[in-house]
Amino acid sequence: MLSEQLGLLGISLLANGLSAMAGGGAGLLQLPVLLFLGLSFSSALATHKIASVALGIGATLRHLKEGNLDLRFCGFILISGLPGVVVGGLTILHLPESLTIFSLGILTTSLGIYSIFKHQLGLVCSPRHRDLNGLLIGGSVLFLIGILNGSLTSGTGLFVTLWLVRWFGLDYKSSVAYVLILVGLFWNGSGAITVALQQPPHWSWLPPLIIGAIIGAYGGAHLALKKGNQWVKRAFECLTIVVGIKLISDGFWLWQSGLSLN
Repeated sequence: MLSEQLGLLGISLLANGLSAMAGGGAGLLQLPVLLFLGLSFSSALATHKIASVALGIGATLRHLKEGNLDLRFCGFILISGLPGVVVGGLTILHLPESLTIFSLGILTTSLGIYSIFKHQLGLVCSPRHRDLNGLLIGGSVLFLIGILNGSLTSGTGLFVTLWLVRWFGLDYKSSVAYVLILVGLFWNGSGAITVALQQPPHWSWLPPLIIGAIIGAYGGAHLALKKGNQWVKRAFECLTIVVGIKLISDGFWLWQSGLSLN
């Protein structure tokens, strides 16, 4: 139906536009809509993960114009996180969701609150922890976030955004650029392939989701670059708290549903 396709396009534009401004969180709106429209969790997850790769495409088209990415650091993020993404993608369809989603909600909300109280965090780029020990610790955390990225649907890009700011000393604008390109394109791509091999997506819904993701991500990335770090920091804080509350609610609802069935 045309109305259904237009609705999916609108949701994708909004979800990916917000995600491109803050550095993650597109699944907050997109996945629940797919579930509401009648897809099973596994089918909705596969459909969302494939569509989310387009977020990386749209953001890449905009951020590459700036030419500010360190290719060696890009390689480090990919090498650290991609194995975790595959591990997460292989396990998600076999794990209970409620406790994991609830816990992730608590952590995600904490990210936003932490950033709010750290007034100067991420406003100035000050690279650090690029020695061997710093890279090992930083890479280990990226691997763990990669597992979350492969196994869950909302907010994990926000974890990478804050970790690059807090541990490696990037400003918010630079961190979001790395996340949207590397997590959005490569991490999400690996996760999409891993999940889709286990559960086919709903193919007829992908075109509007992909078109909306590319346009929304490009527009959101453009706005973030024009507005600067203070604005991106506020967008990040708002979205992490909203995503976190949504995940807490989802986890609690799943837990209650499980109790009622028992």
